[in-house]
Amino acid sequence: MRPPHGAAALVHGEPLAEERVDALLEAVPPRDREARPEGLARAERQRRRWATQVVVADELAQRACTERGLSPPDEPASHHRMLAVDEADVAGLGSIVAVVLAFSPAARTLLARLADEQDISEAAVRDYYDRNRDRFLTPEALRRGADPFDGAAPADFLPYERVREGIARELRRAAGRRAFFAWLDGARTGVVYAVGHEHPGDPSHPDHEHRH
Repeated sequence: MRPPHGAAALVHGEPLAEERVDALLEAVPPRDREARPEGLARAERQRRRWATQVVVADELAQRACTERGLSPPDEPASHHRMLAVDEADVAGLGSIVAVVLAFSPAARTLLARLADEQDISEAAVRDYYDRNRDRFLTPEALRRGADPFDGAAPADFLPYERVREGIARELRRAAGRRAFFAWLDGARTGVVYAVGHEHPGDPSHPDHEHRH
């Protein structure tokens, strides 16, 4: 079943209005302008596909929050947040997911719940501490240039008890992100895109490209 006229996609059988994609495109101007007309046309086609992915993910996250009884903040998806996506988030999450989390209150709410659901064992926390000693040198040891893997004394490291909570929080955050990726991959299997709204990296269209 293909999306009806005026729909960018069918999300689990329900039309997603193309107007939502248009609103996002109007709010966020293109970053790069191609000198050649054909390059500009291709970039605009890909920008529409990219925007569709963001809007679809927001819609899926809203539905997931409803199913889980979660209440996202009473704020609309923000086009302005997208202009300030942290480059580190793009590197760690991929451009589409990073923008979705910046754009969608529902996606952020879902991610927070998924992170809270992760069970991080004491053994995993301790193992991280033992394998990443360079991250836990004391300020004095850092100033002295102590080598955490050769010759550093026990006193050169922050005590495990002092950093344990921070490590557990970081591991839970990373596990929550992996759970969010898995959820999004699964949720998107029920989406059918209209022509011109496919994933930017979908090899079925001639403009496809793969970016992180």
